[in-house]
Amino acid sequence: MSNPIFSILITTKNRLEDLKVTLDFLQEILEQNTVECIICDDGSTDGTYDYIVSNYPEIVVFKHNNSKGLITSRNELLAMTKAQYAISLDDDAHFLTNNVLTDIQSYFQEHKHCGVMALRVFWGKGAPASTHTSQQQKQVNGFVGCAHVWRMKAWRAIPNYLEWFQFYGEEQFAALQLAKTPWQIHYVPSILVHHRVDMKARKYNSDYLLRQRQSLRSGWYLYFLCMPKGVAFKLFASSLWSQIKRKVLKGNFQATKAIILAFFDLIKHSPKFFSEKYRLTIKEYDDFSKLPVVPIYWDIEIDANE
Repeated sequence: MSNPIFSILITTKNRLEDLKVTLDFLQEILEQNTVECIICDDGSTDGTYDYIVSNYPEIVVFKHNNSKGLITSRNELLAMTKAQYAISLDDDAHFLTNNVLTDIQSYFQEHKHCGVMALRVFWGKGAPASTHTSQQQKQVNGFVGCAHVWRMKAWRAIPNYLEWFQFYGEEQFAALQLAKTPWQIHYVPSILVHHRVDMKARKYNSDYLLRQRQSLRSGWYLYFLCMPKGVAFKLFASSLWSQIKRKVLKGNFQATKAIILAFFDLIKHSPKFFSEKYRLTIKEYDDFSKLPVVPIYWDIEIDANE
């Protein structure tokens, strides 16, 4: 497709069964002539690439012979699309609302400074009992990777995601770089995405320690890369002390190990923090810090009681 309006971008690795469900839910959207879908198979060994080629000839799919990681894959997907709007979905996520494409296009047309739409996300293996929400659209300070939409003009106005982060932190890096431009991030709860993840079960997965380490270090990377220098040290000290109080002093061995490993990751990459090209000015930081925090986990019960 030479000039699509929308592009659905998915990166996946060894989660073919989840991806099958997602593509089944997307079937009606994929049939529209304004939509392209590009999938990056990041080194799967479960037949993902062959399945897509055989069953979805309309999808553009490419494969890494060896995994390059989530962030590299997302950069490649965004570089490939020629669409006006790029919809980023995880391979285990799908829309629960109708008229998604119409709503996305209308919202961007009505809100000229919106560079990213952060969508409402329900996390859980089963769908919510109701999709209704009382939440209102608003400008926010970030977005989550599993469900957001880029206006591609805004994406091209900032640096690519930093691939040496490996996992976590790329969305907040982009949010901080957008703070250096006129582009804004808007939370748009009218579009609901179901992220089919059991958050409680994640704590027992073999990669839980790695996820803790990656999450913690990415936050520290962002302090020293993007924040004004005085602010960066204060935020890091506060974060480290919070981790010590809540985890180390309470005898959480696994969390303590994650903290130590994250600290050594920080030291390893410290030469990168001398660059000023990603750093916000004091004014940019003050304006950014006043923005509401993006709602990451939508909960129907909390919403109903607001």
